[in-house]
Amino acid sequence: MSVKLQTPIDYLKGVGPNRADLLRSELGIHTYQDLINLFPNRYIDRTKFYKINELQRNNAEVQIIGIITSFKEVAQKRGKRLVADFKDDTGMMELVWFRGQKWIRDSLKIGQPYVIFGKTNWFSGKYSMPHPEIELQSEHEANLRSSVQAIYPSTEKLSNKGVTNRVLTKIMQQLFLETNGRFVETLSESVKEELKLMSKPDALFNVHFPKTPELLAKAQFRLKFEELFYIQLQLILKNLIHKSKIKGFPFSKVGTYFNSFFKDHLPFELTNAQKRVLKEIRQDLGSNAQMNRLLQGDVGSGKTIVAFMSILMGLDNGFQCCLIAPTAILSVQHYQGLSELCKPLNISISLLTGSSKASERREIHKNLENGDLQLLVGTHALLEDKVKFKNLGLAIIDEQHRFGVAQRSKLWKKGKTTNSSQSSQSDVDKAFIPPHILVMTATPIPRTLAMSVYGDLDISVIDELPAGRKPIKTVHRYDNNRLKVFKFMKDEIALGRQIYIVYPLIQENEKMDYKDLMDGYESISREFPMPEYQISIVHGKMKPADKDYEMQRFVKGETQIMVATTVIEVGVNVPNASVMIVESSERFGLSQLHQLRGRVGRGAEQSYCILMTGNKLSQNSKTRLETMVRSSDGFEIAEVDLKLRGPGDIMGTQQSGILNLKIADIVKDKDILQSARYHAKAVLKVDPRLILPEHSVILETYRQMSKYRNIWNYTS
Repeated sequence: MSVKLQTPIDYLKGVGPNRADLLRSELGIHTYQDLINLFPNRYIDRTKFYKINELQRNNAEVQIIGIITSFKEVAQKRGKRLVADFKDDTGMMELVWFRGQKWIRDSLKIGQPYVIFGKTNWFSGKYSMPHPEIELQSEHEANLRSSVQAIYPSTEKLSNKGVTNRVLTKIMQQLFLETNGRFVETLSESVKEELKLMSKPDALFNVHFPKTPELLAKAQFRLKFEELFYIQLQLILKNLIHKSKIKGFPFSKVGTYFNSFFKDHLPFELTNAQKRVLKEIRQDLGSNAQMNRLLQGDVGSGKTIVAFMSILMGLDNGFQCCLIAPTAILSVQHYQGLSELCKPLNISISLLTGSSKASERREIHKNLENGDLQLLVGTHALLEDKVKFKNLGLAIIDEQHRFGVAQRSKLWKKGKTTNSSQSSQSDVDKAFIPPHILVMTATPIPRTLAMSVYGDLDISVIDELPAGRKPIKTVHRYDNNRLKVFKFMKDEIALGRQIYIVYPLIQENEKMDYKDLMDGYESISREFPMPEYQISIVHGKMKPADKDYEMQRFVKGETQIMVATTVIEVGVNVPNASVMIVESSERFGLSQLHQLRGRVGRGAEQSYCILMTGNKLSQNSKTRLETMVRSSDGFEIAEVDLKLRGPGDIMGTQQSGILNLKIADIVKDKDILQSARYHAKAVLKVDPRLILPEHSVILETYRQMSKYRNIWNYTS
């Protein structure tokens, strides 16, 4: 009977309670399973042996065979250091230990051939190697070792407590000895054959003890594919289960509201991308399953009209709809835009925010419950328990990354209905049926990230801008060009245009941010004096009413310049604003810069985005600014952002958990990710319940994943 990989790490020979505690606290290794999943983060070539007279003064890692001729203790400021003379047939060097001297001196033998490995230093005319990895040449040759040696992740505490890379390697060797390398296969024969994948036991052996670089590459590919395959399988299964188990209201017809809007009131010709997305939504809404769709579209791509036409499908089938936005500014803007579209169709629409008056709330609550109110637009206020719908059929969430899971589930529960006349099913009256959910984002998510984080949602992308939109001209200017920028601003204002000037907001340092903003406001006021120029200012310390007043002055064209922090990043729509100036733009992330740029370019005139910076820029800042100047494609920008910041940063901590990968990297391994998703889909298309004999290993691994969470490798 072989050893089970869920065995606590304490029981592995050579570990013991003290090392086990260290491995748990420092590396999260609790079981044999966790240890086998401690994949090396780099490898070094141990095929080459150097002679002492070949060493260079470059602090490189080298391997040498020689003998220890003598030891001595040398006093220093704190305690002593142990120094050994080490020689080969070409010269002499020193080995140095600053701790563990007694144990080292007792364990090493003078005159015996040793293999040493470590970084060399050049000091006082000779080479030395501090704390070398050292073992007898005979042991070195007998050990389970390969020419390419694994270097494992470590911490300062582990090193200080003597758990070196050599110790980790020995512990890993012991694990392979105790398990006999008997690891259960986790992929079906058909998937392995199609991709010519190495077996699971071979892959694990060669990732820890690679015989050759070629075998290492094959082992890494196999393990990366497997890790991504099971993440995709999990997400796709979740989606399939959702569709089969969670019923939705069938929107069986496209009726008067939709058809009359499409024929008589559509303000512009839909793009092909908008038509494609509407078709996808329509199929979902008519399918008897709850729609759970993410709608991605760049700033200005026309998501709102698609959302409105989806709402019309709900109204045509006798349901109420709602749209929820993360800020009052954005919800007011949605309300104003949708009200204009609703007027010719006589659709009842209301707005509910935190600042709605009590009398307005009472009226909204009454009309929602009796079904007179067809469309409700609002902020988080819409999620309150007292907001009850008669029959909510479709909920749209804008800028969904700003809402947590708990908030989304509150929206779900508002779909419970007791009087739906829309279905002939006799048990619908008693059933809980959630509304269809459409979540929208103007923050483009790279395809690789979307597949890994939102893989359980169906994803629609509007990847085409409406006809007639002029691309925004983006330039990078240094502070010493400021006078030219002021001249350009005056020219634009003379043409009747308006201008945004945005200052960074970093919450940890509100005082400094406020000072930056006020200093900027004062210098702008001096350069653009009243009464010739009017300036609005908006920042986080203002009362909501004052903020709204200043915003409205700018929207109405009463002020030509809006000086603001990033509160305007999402949601302000002023078609006459043609210039966006971003101060200290090196302090912004790429997606934020792209969002800010999207505040202009909403009218027919040519628009501009000017990125201002100081002269000293990091390499990352230069890359971000060059990307912004070069590209207006939100998805390309998001890909660069992903490479610069990594997935955890982009998604935020709430949603990055799924990306704590053991060996794969969704940025570097995106081709493997796409292959893994393709093969997971192919398996589930043939066998959605994984009941065919050929998929039994996949089903068993999937079950083990659910059971243990530290997934991937299981012994029989």
